[in-house]
Amino acid sequence: MKTALIEISAESHRVALAIEKAWGEPMEHISRKDVGSCFHHFDAFIFIGAMGICVRTIAPFIEDKHTDPAVVCIDSTGRHVVSVLSGHVGGANELTRKIAEALKAEPVITTQSDNTGLWALDLLAGKYGWQCREQMNDAIFAFVNRKPTALLLDIRDAGTDELERTMPDHVTLVSSIDDIKTGQYALAIIVSHRHYEPVAGFKVLQYFPKVLTVGIGLAHQAPHVGQILSSIERIMEDNGLDMRAVRDYATIDVKADEPVVKCLQERGDTVHFFTAEALSPVAVPTPSSVVEQHVGTPSVSEAAALLASGDGLLLLPKQKDHSKEFTFAVAINRKHLREGHIEIVGAGPGDPDLVSVRGRRMLERADLILYAGSLVPRELTECHKPGAVVRSSAGMDLDEQCSLMKEFYDKGKFIVRLHTGDPCIFGAIQEQMAFFDKHHMAYHITPGISSFLAAAAELRSQFTIPERCQTIILTRGEGRTPMPEREKLHLLARSQSTMCIFLSAAIVDDVQAELLQEYPETTPVAACYHLTWPDQRIYRGQLKDLAKMVHDNHLTLTTMLVVGEAIDNREHLSKLYDRRFTHLFREGKQE
Repeated sequence: MKTALIEISAESHRVALAIEKAWGEPMEHISRKDVGSCFHHFDAFIFIGAMGICVRTIAPFIEDKHTDPAVVCIDSTGRHVVSVLSGHVGGANELTRKIAEALKAEPVITTQSDNTGLWALDLLAGKYGWQCREQMNDAIFAFVNRKPTALLLDIRDAGTDELERTMPDHVTLVSSIDDIKTGQYALAIIVSHRHYEPVAGFKVLQYFPKVLTVGIGLAHQAPHVGQILSSIERIMEDNGLDMRAVRDYATIDVKADEPVVKCLQERGDTVHFFTAEALSPVAVPTPSSVVEQHVGTPSVSEAAALLASGDGLLLLPKQKDHSKEFTFAVAINRKHLREGHIEIVGAGPGDPDLVSVRGRRMLERADLILYAGSLVPRELTECHKPGAVVRSSAGMDLDEQCSLMKEFYDKGKFIVRLHTGDPCIFGAIQEQMAFFDKHHMAYHITPGISSFLAAAAELRSQFTIPERCQTIILTRGEGRTPMPEREKLHLLARSQSTMCIFLSAAIVDDVQAELLQEYPETTPVAACYHLTWPDQRIYRGQLKDLAKMVHDNHLTLTTMLVVGEAIDNREHLSKLYDRRFTHLFREGKQE
């Protein structure tokens, strides 16, 4: 942000110096009489002095909130920072907050949506990369005055997730345009890739997220570029899709020099190119032997759209125009579809504060939370939204768990499967993912903090010690589930690494016996029960006493056994803060 500072009085200089010091980058100092000549040369003006002088200075030059710079006024004592002009669109409100924080001053913002916690409708498009159908002023007036508002979301992305999470009480989430036409709403906010005709009788504000990929097949040197692009827009609209939601285009690499492709690139559109070898294996609904004969692949438009969209789904199969100069198809990445979704979330070691920010947001969104009740405290689920179903999977077999999740999935619901620690470490997700794959169910994994990391934190230990131990082994003892022969504990113990042993308190005698084959009997050990839970207990000792320590304290499930000289080791310190070695880190030569 190119910013100008205007000191109205001598007393203003101290505040100006404080702002520049906190900002960390230079600002241009200008005279008040020069504001008019450079009003649109700066992104922001910061006046330091009386508000009246600030207002009279800028008044003759104000034109439009979409083009006017941000203007902020600070009193000469630095106590109050006021957003004066272009609060939302120009960024004055955000600038006011930053300056107030730097000066430890009071921010003064009069924009209603900011002060009521409502969405800033005029900023949503820029924030999330959407386009917008303009009816902004009337929509904002209705929204900030809490008129009944319908929210229709046809796709899923970061923006729609945020709207769902922060939905004000005067907004109702609806599932179709027919729900909006009931007459009970004064405003409809729509986020969609679809083309909706204006609806008479109430205000509509529509955003178009960039989620569509258009695959194009072209005749050689097709000359009618404008006509081709207009035809694509018309055919898409006839099929209910809006060009403003197009993110990118794709075609075969041999068409890179076609006039249509050049036109798209010149106007700033992204065009992806694929070889015939990449396109040929893609399964499409309308392959063509003629196309294959000419370019070596049975499909260009459909296959290119599917590849470029990632995990794609065809929304519009191959379309032809009477001119026969082109074909095109439209695809969308499946992650943007508002259909059922399963998020496998790592709960962390147990403390609700240690679930990730993303994991917490998933829990707040979920229609169903299915959590591993014997391993995950129920407290982690207490952030659920009203009406969400929360179930423990303790006592449920795999078929029952999968059936419950599929029941919600088939209704288009959002499901969180909550597993302890990080799901990839001794989790039970492999069989579930096989079920999801078999039934073509969309899912994703949110990682979590593993209990071995919590063990290191609670033991106040660095599990890797320079020149002594540079490896951490995560494993388990051999109980009912056999271990591969090469992963027997006594073989792993030969490395003398830090070893974190899961799920093995019940067989601790066998664990101790195997470890003693390689570790000295005086090797430090720790038995960590319910790490980070309110009833956490940690016992330290030596390897020769590990089994007794576990038995005497009746430790069973959710106990982590840690073995290795890294526990409580303060003797072998890192080179990081040794002056003799700091040059290695400055030069990027860490060894």
